[in-house]
Amino acid sequence: MTEAKPEYKEVPTKEAEEVKDDNEVVGLKPKMTLMNGITVIVGSIIGSGIFISPTGVLKDTGSVGMSLVVWIISGLFSMVGAYCYAELGCMIQKTGADYAYIMVTFGPFLAFMRLWVECLIVRPCSQTIVALTFSVYIMKPFFPDCDPPDDSARLLAAVCILILTFINCWNVKWATRVQDIFTGAKLFALAVIIVTGFVQLGRGQTQYFTFDNTETDMSRIALSFYSGLFAYNGWNYLNFVIEELKDPVKNLPKAIYISISLVTVVYVLANVAFYTTLSPAEVLGSSAVAVTFADRLYRPVEFLIPVFVALSTFGSVNGILFTSSRLFYAGALEGQMPEILTMIQIKRMTPTPAVLFMAFLSLIYLGSSNIYALISYVGFATWVSIGLAVACVPWLRYTAPNLERPIKVNLFWPIIYILATIVITIVPMFAAPIETGIGVGIISTGIPVYLIFIKMRKPEVIRRFLKSIDTFLQKVMLVCQPETPSNL
Repeated sequence: MTEAKPEYKEVPTKEAEEVKDDNEVVGLKPKMTLMNGITVIVGSIIGSGIFISPTGVLKDTGSVGMSLVVWIISGLFSMVGAYCYAELGCMIQKTGADYAYIMVTFGPFLAFMRLWVECLIVRPCSQTIVALTFSVYIMKPFFPDCDPPDDSARLLAAVCILILTFINCWNVKWATRVQDIFTGAKLFALAVIIVTGFVQLGRGQTQYFTFDNTETDMSRIALSFYSGLFAYNGWNYLNFVIEELKDPVKNLPKAIYISISLVTVVYVLANVAFYTTLSPAEVLGSSAVAVTFADRLYRPVEFLIPVFVALSTFGSVNGILFTSSRLFYAGALEGQMPEILTMIQIKRMTPTPAVLFMAFLSLIYLGSSNIYALISYVGFATWVSIGLAVACVPWLRYTAPNLERPIKVNLFWPIIYILATIVITIVPMFAAPIETGIGVGIISTGIPVYLIFIKMRKPEVIRRFLKSIDTFLQKVMLVCQPETPSNL
């Protein structure tokens, strides 16, 4: 099909002027400022993790003292990873982040496996976890003495995903405004919790801060990092939209460092606040730690904390959806996903097909509401993939030493990160063999998919069928391939 350039009629409205001017072409635009970048990272990281992961971390560490150590190390670990990603992001400025880095460094097969892991497990599964947490917390004031109905939680999670899908399809500025507003709401909620923690410390509430009953099985300690690092998941999300970030060489590293430093401090202080009031037994018995904390201290306005937590997770769902759609878009540009996912809505300038695809996969995962099992799948798949991406740093130093590197990290950091990644992916296999086995199995399904649909030549009848679907969807969604000025 020969692609025709879309024609635009002049519409004398402010909205139309924002959408397309005379010299503008169809494609992703660098509209994000440094502040937008910070809120994307903070908004993507701070979601459900800080409110559900304390239970998982404490369960596998055995003591409050050790759990706080895990939270601090998880933050430092994320900072080292982000430091390595800053070099890669400024050196390889392509949408898709680690997918693009692996493609350039190790070729299409490993890049596809990374894409497959993200598409099939990490992104939709993470978004489902956060959306489910949103629905549980938003309904908690109506069910103060019991868990909300499971079916209602899933339905509300689906509504959350669909609303944010519409926003991300309609306008990039709307999506970033949602991120800005809800990032502020979540930081306010955590600030209230942290200030309360300082008040409790001033009252001498330190009886639970001990290393008593610390787990001696190192495989359990390693497994605790899945919960801790899940809460930090999202530190690399700005790299996925680097083409839409203004002055990325300057703003990408600034946004990463500011955001992760802020999140680490907030997470550690929030955990300290929880343990000034709640005993280890209470944390282990709670599915919503912040709600239990509020019930103890904030009566009669304890319902406000679940509301603010719900706002926090709502913003996090938006951040995951906004960045994940760009990953699928990047994969499609490389020919490793359906062509329709490369296309941009001609009026809204958004990757509408990729956004809808991400939302569809997330809705499928709503068939399960076992959050902690989902976290295990996500943890294993995520750190295998990110470890491979960080390995691009030393490998490219060796194979492509002349590449321009606006940021150049000391090789000590990527090597330490890779070694730590090996530990936290291999050791937990002994503590949770079923979950990690399932994760390995799901990842392995990408091998035949790559061989059949990408490596091997498709039969003509299949290619015609896929092309007809692409053409139909292109007409329905009014989308076309990105343009460049030379195309005009």
